[in-house]
Amino acid sequence: MKLKGAQIVVESLIAEGVDTIFGFPGGAVLPLYDALYGAKLKHILVRHEQGAAHMADGYARATGRCGVALVTSGPGATNTVTGIATAYMDSIPMVVLTGQVPVGLIGNDAFQEADIVGITRPCTKHSYLVRDVNDLARTIKEAFYIATTGKPGPVLIDLPKDVLNATAEFEYPKTVSLRSYNPTVEGHPAQVKRAFETMKQAKQPVLYIGGGMILANASAELVKFAKKTRMPVTTTLMAMGAHPTREELFLGMLGMHGTYAANMAMHECDVMVCLGARFDDRVTGRLDAFAKNCTVIHVDIDPTSIGKNVVAHIPVVADLLDVMKKLNALAEKDATDWDDKHRPWLTRLAEWKSLYPLRYEKSEAGIIKPQFVVEQAWEAAKGRNPIWTTEVGQAQMWAAQFLQFDGPRTFLSSGGLGTMGYGLPAAIGAQAAFPGRLVVNIAGDGSIQMNIQEVITAVQYGLPVKTVILNNGVLGMVHQWQELFHGKRYSNSEFQMNPDFVKLAEAYGAVGMRITREADVRPALEEAYKVNKPVLMDFVVEKEEKVFPMVPAGGTVKEMMLL
Repeated sequence: MKLKGAQIVVESLIAEGVDTIFGFPGGAVLPLYDALYGAKLKHILVRHEQGAAHMADGYARATGRCGVALVTSGPGATNTVTGIATAYMDSIPMVVLTGQVPVGLIGNDAFQEADIVGITRPCTKHSYLVRDVNDLARTIKEAFYIATTGKPGPVLIDLPKDVLNATAEFEYPKTVSLRSYNPTVEGHPAQVKRAFETMKQAKQPVLYIGGGMILANASAELVKFAKKTRMPVTTTLMAMGAHPTREELFLGMLGMHGTYAANMAMHECDVMVCLGARFDDRVTGRLDAFAKNCTVIHVDIDPTSIGKNVVAHIPVVADLLDVMKKLNALAEKDATDWDDKHRPWLTRLAEWKSLYPLRYEKSEAGIIKPQFVVEQAWEAAKGRNPIWTTEVGQAQMWAAQFLQFDGPRTFLSSGGLGTMGYGLPAAIGAQAAFPGRLVVNIAGDGSIQMNIQEVITAVQYGLPVKTVILNNGVLGMVHQWQELFHGKRYSNSEFQMNPDFVKLAEAYGAVGMRITREADVRPALEEAYKVNKPVLMDFVVEKEEKVFPMVPAGGTVKEMMLL
């Protein structure tokens, strides 16, 4: 069957099971948009290409499937770079289709030409420039395979306009064979057993869980293993939801703004079992003082992540789902009385949790504390199976600290890159995937304005995302650091003006609400959750409130500031 290149792209996407793409048209991709006309693909028209990338990312995180974004050449392509880098840092599977000038004009500084392959090479798992229409179907098949296997990540396909207009025989490949790309999936049985035997010898173990656990769809195996072995669990920001947060064994998030119990468990453990994490600097603090008195077991599908920051005494390169199944099989056959073995350690951890819980000083005179808003947002969402997204900064950390999670893929946040403006479009992507679920974005008044134009995208497509704005009139985390470490010199971190978010929401066709009293917080949230439209809730909160606990950058857990 002979098809134009643009039709080949559409048919290839359908063959990959894609149901939704997020994009913005332009001259170089007009043939592709013409092929989309009447096709069995839902296209969501964004208002900025960065929004398209974040929506594809949010869709991928919420579903576990590959997100797809489509943009034109030049500025359309370059506008996606932040979203691509966000996905790359957090290992999110995504295919980004970019338009390009005709092959004969590449390198001639043609109108709206940009070397997007070169620009994104450091922040993609792989990139393609398709010069021959006969390579299109194979390239798309390879792109989805690379994006979703091994350590996932974004793949970019650059599509010259003449390639989209050319014709070729279409047959979508059934398989992919890449000599240079064969990720190790199965954990070596002897190495897994060695890791398990080391865990058996531990008196003070800790399971340190990263986002790889969710990416591998291994959360159920983790819960089973922790319950069987009575080993305490702490997670990174990216792994929130991998283990139920209200269960006894969960210590909370670790790291710079993690709980006292989680950070002290990492400091005092004798065996640290790192599963799908990369020992990020926000977790380790000062490396020369981190994990000095323990045996480190590190399991990751990416061999380059093992030993990169912290020496792994027992490395296991494999897919986490495979390893967790093997560990559970070993645990089932083992006669160890795990409960008796770990009772003293768990008692000590429980004391730390009791002595130093996550807390904040209650408000006076009805002033709204941002932590209270987050707590109430969760309370009001009980029983609704919510998906939470966040912007970046203080609001992000309060969300991680004070929300509760019962399962994976319910907390979507930019971890590695820390991208302001991520939360709203990510929420739209998640809502597009799950139109019947409650999707709530926790935002700051600074971060929400980075991509606030996407409110109208949500309105246009009937995607009733709710945004909780913690409006303190400042760039909260910047302001906090300036107070604590820069002598209260608030250089350009205080907004002299903010928009009227209520009027702005209404201008976009959404619902706007402004809440200034603590007593009105819960009723406003309950009302917003019932409305079948996008809602912006502007909560005017305490300006000077800070995120605690806090380990100063480059510090150690011994320097943790508790309140």
